[in-house]
Amino acid sequence: MSKDKNLQSKDLASSEKDFMADDELETISTTDDELDIGEILISWEIPSFHKHEKPKVWYVYFFILTTLCLIYSYFNKNPLFALVIILSAILYLANEKNEPKKIIFAISEDGIVIENKFIPYKKLKTFYILYQPPLIKNLYFQPKNPIAQVITIPLEAENPVEIRKILLQYLSEDLEKEDMPGSESIGHMLKL
Repeated sequence: MSKDKNLQSKDLASSEKDFMADDELETISTTDDELDIGEILISWEIPSFHKHEKPKVWYVYFFILTTLCLIYSYFNKNPLFALVIILSAILYLANEKNEPKKIIFAISEDGIVIENKFIPYKKLKTFYILYQPPLIKNLYFQPKNPIAQVITIPLEAENPVEIRKILLQYLSEDLEKEDMPGSESIGHMLKL
């Protein structure tokens, strides 16, 4: 689950699900005319999303907040807001049952691969690593597109020094970043 120089791009193409916008990524084909991604320098398995463990009191607060929003919508005679709150709560709780699946992440000579999506280095601005075990062990990529969100990759058990050494050959490192992106830190704090 670390270096895998013989990993072929068709091994990374497990499905055709989109990970980001299609204009930002190139799908790795499983046919004979495969996309040339260069030699795979390192790869490992990552979860498809981060699932926070929540104590029972979190669900009590969630129920109280949902109830307060419904009461507010009742007194303001706003049934649309109530409908949005109810649907959001149902969707969130239904999604809570999903477990993250394991997908392949790889760093190649020409870019990065997330499951079956290839992102060339020319579409990435910088990278940075936050390594504060056991809480934060993540690799971040900042796309050149200013409206694209930061790509977060869990390091799992990988050596951050080795990954940094590989990436410095292709991208510049943003040494000023010392915190998680805002949306991720809020999600982490609220355990969403």
